[in-house]
Amino acid sequence: MFYEPKKGIPFKVDPFKALIFPRPIGWISTIDKNGITNLAPYSYFNAIADEPPQVMFCSNGSSSHNKYKDSLNNILTIKEFVVNFSTIETKKQMNTTSKNFKPNEDEFYFSKLKKKNAKLVKAPMVKDSPVNLECKLIKTIKLKSDSKKISTMIIGEVIGIHIKNKYIIKNRVDSVSMQYIARMGYSEYTKVSSKFKLKR
Repeated sequence: MFYEPKKGIPFKVDPFKALIFPRPIGWISTIDKNGITNLAPYSYFNAIADEPPQVMFCSNGSSSHNKYKDSLNNILTIKEFVVNFSTIETKKQMNTTSKNFKPNEDEFYFSKLKKKNAKLVKAPMVKDSPVNLECKLIKTIKLKSDSKKISTMIIGEVIGIHIKNKYIIKNRVDSVSMQYIARMGYSEYTKVSSKFKLKR
């Protein structure tokens, strides 16, 4: 099968997201100028460089209350954010935080997640995340859009890294034991549960 997306999609549901998988989920926590925290998952997320370490995620669309989603609004104001990661144990809480909450509603509260203070940024961290990345905003990039939906890429420098000690074995990170979950297509997710090695 071959098709050109601009000329129409020969499926009832657009399969694009189901073709590029698994996509890691950046569980982004932010804080606004009034001290109200926000937490939301983004599957258009990844690491993009390591000297210095940098990550990116994309905020697509707007909230029902503002031009931008709350995460982006907060980052544009405070210039900071934290990347957290959802595991098989926190999948329900992650899903709860994907709802369209009002700007003054704290997703930590509604998902019953505990906060942990970051060391270098104002936004709180998800206590139950195996890893937390404290980030400073580098830049935002407005992406091309064929609709009225606003798409913005946020690039941040990782200035602080937290790893739970139980996941460090013999001076290496035991990534499989963290049981990260990742996004596939439609409403499907997967769990990282195995690994193999290849010599470069």
